Amino acid sequence: MAKNHSFDVSTGVDLQEVDNAVNQARKEAAQRYDFKGADISLDFDRDAGAVKLDADDEYRLKALYEILVSKFAKRGVPLKNLEPGDVDHGTMGRARQVVALKQAIPQDTAKEIVKRIKALKLKKVQVQIQGDELRVMSPERDALQQVIAFLKGEDFGVELQFGNYR
Repeated sequence: MAKNHSFDVSTGVDLQEVDNAVNQARKEAAQRYDFKGADISLDFDRDAGAVKLDADDEYRLKALYEILVSKFAKRGVPLKNLEPGDVDHGTMGRARQVVALKQAIPQDTAKEIVKRIKALKLKKVQVQIQGDELRVMSPERDALQQVIAFLKGEDFGVELQFGNYR
């Protein structure tokens, strides 16, 4: 009986890197000329997995978001896993926005990935959805390598990570 080889497909962001990027964005916003005298805030809620932005107006909110995205990119946080919410307009022209961080593969995306892998019609490749990640199994390592290459070339709206290759 041939041994099955497998690997896991998951997604997520390093919350410590997000925290570091938020702190860097706060420092840059405090030093920038266009934010002088402005009442802005940038808060990271680790439990909710979201970053809350608050600014005097929508222009400053967009500039604060751009600073945050640039810091995420520099720190290696996958930008595909950011899910910016709608801009809420408050009193006196204030603007707020919540940027959610995707920490798991959504169920509909997981089903789409399974469907696309099965459409490859590789021999004896099996895919299982295990909670918020996928496990791909096959007796042939070459087939697993083909699946990884295929998944890296596709865009599913989240940054895919491959681990536990056995």
